[in-house]
Amino acid sequence: MLSRLVPWLAAGAVLVALSGCHQGASSDQATPAQLLDNASGDDWPAYGRTFGEQHYSPLTEINDGNVGQLGLVWAADLAPGNSVTQPLEVDGTIYFATGFSKIHAVDALTGKELWAYDAKVPEARGRKLRLAWGTRGIAWWKGKIYTGTQDGRLIALDAKTGKELWSVMTTGPDDGRYITGAPRVFNGKVIIGHGGADVAAVRGYVTAYDAETGKQIWRWYTVPGNPADGFENDAMKMAAKTWFGEWWKQGGGGTVWNAITYDPETDTIFLGTGNGSPWNRKIRSAGKGDNLFLCSIVALDGKTGAYKWHYQINPGESWDYNADMDMQLAELPIDGKPRKVLMTAPKNGFLYVLDRETGKFISAKPYSKVTWATGMDANGRPIDAPNSRYENGAFELWPSPMGAHSWLPMAFSKATGLVYIPEISLGTRFDDSKIKNWKRSPDLPFDGAVDVAMLPVPPGANTSSLVAIDPVTQKQVWRVPTGRLVGGGVVATAGNLVFQGQMDSRFSAYDAKTGKRLWSFDAGASVMGPPITYTVKGKQYVTVITGSGSSLTLLGGPLAQYGISYAGQKRRVLTFALGGTGTVPKAEPYVPEFVSDPTYKVDKAAEARGGAIFYNRCGTCHGVDMIAAGIAPDLRTSPAILSADAITEIVHNGALVENGMPKFAELTDQQREDIRQLLRAAAHDARARAAPQSAK
Repeated sequence: MLSRLVPWLAAGAVLVALSGCHQGASSDQATPAQLLDNASGDDWPAYGRTFGEQHYSPLTEINDGNVGQLGLVWAADLAPGNSVTQPLEVDGTIYFATGFSKIHAVDALTGKELWAYDAKVPEARGRKLRLAWGTRGIAWWKGKIYTGTQDGRLIALDAKTGKELWSVMTTGPDDGRYITGAPRVFNGKVIIGHGGADVAAVRGYVTAYDAETGKQIWRWYTVPGNPADGFENDAMKMAAKTWFGEWWKQGGGGTVWNAITYDPETDTIFLGTGNGSPWNRKIRSAGKGDNLFLCSIVALDGKTGAYKWHYQINPGESWDYNADMDMQLAELPIDGKPRKVLMTAPKNGFLYVLDRETGKFISAKPYSKVTWATGMDANGRPIDAPNSRYENGAFELWPSPMGAHSWLPMAFSKATGLVYIPEISLGTRFDDSKIKNWKRSPDLPFDGAVDVAMLPVPPGANTSSLVAIDPVTQKQVWRVPTGRLVGGGVVATAGNLVFQGQMDSRFSAYDAKTGKRLWSFDAGASVMGPPITYTVKGKQYVTVITGSGSSLTLLGGPLAQYGISYAGQKRRVLTFALGGTGTVPKAEPYVPEFVSDPTYKVDKAAEARGGAIFYNRCGTCHGVDMIAAGIAPDLRTSPAILSADAITEIVHNGALVENGMPKFAELTDQQREDIRQLLRAAAHDARARAAPQSAK
């Protein structure tokens, strides 16, 4: 639940009455005016504001000339839980998710909570509790709010009261599929995909439901199933020709866990599809074939779900280079003529521009360091670099599987014609030489059938940037370093501004044409979630939610260097306007107290065994270096690691399931003890390193 309006805000903020309802179409089938790409910008009713997903606002009250006067007008504290999410605003109410599909509605002028809904996910999802932390976004349509849940439900709520109107299960009860992405709503339908290809034998699909009733309308699979069962449509029959071996036994993958964009002009749904299951094509498809429709942009008919066209980003995907990053629709002058295009910057480091009516390739150029390809051929097919599929031993891969761009959205400005990408620069080493007789575990561990090792990053190096690119010429216009690992989601405005948060607690506004930082606010916590901007009674506001989370913080260290605790950081909703004077407390320095363990003895063999188990099962939440990556505690500071019985209660018996800690009943006594040995070693080493500092 939200706290009351926090008392440390500066007094005197002027509050005005809620705006009236925006004029919309009267027909039940008509699209609300706020969702169209030519909408006024008074509301932010969809993930990317409108169907075109540009993350762009036409508002100009806050602009490059007065942004220095921007200030905080209210803030509201959030309970612990993942808060890296895309909020919405409609008619003076802000809607957002926290934690495991806890949905909130607050007054946009005061932050006062209007209602809250809890999907009770930890109690419902069983083993799926292991797979992720929360909800990246929600959807709005004609008085309803829609959310997906990690256990696979799609839920519709009354936007005024938070009352549950309907709920449908979109996945199997224990199939490895789960939902973290935002639903999209169009023409009276709500569409949702799922994740899971990294941990289970999953065959990806998306499903469209009636937005009023939850009745299923159509489902479209992204990869073919077992040929012996027949194919659902001609697209699956065509795709099966690009697969080899018994691929269906591993599911195939291709999950649509984030990217869905709708074009109302042609009633077309665009899907950004995911990686293979497993990542390694040698195991997934006998080392052959393009494996359609993995890592692709796929266009479907909105009414029926019928296939229209596709463009494959990475044929024969081998690196977790999924195409699930946001896709933006625009009209650009290509070769001197206006062209309706789709733009996307997926994980693989290239910015793509496609004809959205035909799927024809227009251009693609790297926006980050790339080693896996040397370029594109005339048809837009990537040219593989030698040994990029690690066929002859280890390969140094840039970008890493985290991607040169992750799910945190980029923006396209109609005012400048530029794309703004939160870029990540991080490399890895891929090697499958030690993978022998691979079999997928039934226990949902993270396993791509290839060994992945992060390359060392020099201390203090800038490993993320905000990059501005002209999509017509594919030329970089400016680049601003944004600290280690990753910057937050982006929004651009017609006021010649680009807003973005960073891990170091800064929330900043940049000149959209030059990249010059014009304004910055110390948020007292990392700012990773994408901001929104909107008006209430004619006054423009900017809202962002603080906090870090998701797999982007797996490495732990980048946030720790700023003195911020993952589990202890303050998560807040912050709302700004011109003339605001509020402040928030600065982040409290993170000073971990490592447990004292006088009985610890080195056992390298046990620690190595424990490390392999920890990486596959625990690292997603606790960080691969045990520092902690999301809402989970820093295990080097936990007294539980001193007791085998305590570890058994938590890990085997599920004593902390209600807190979001899943149980792993399949682990043996020895495996739990190996994990405990690893954690004791980490605490011992950290305590030893801290001792000289304490002596000073």
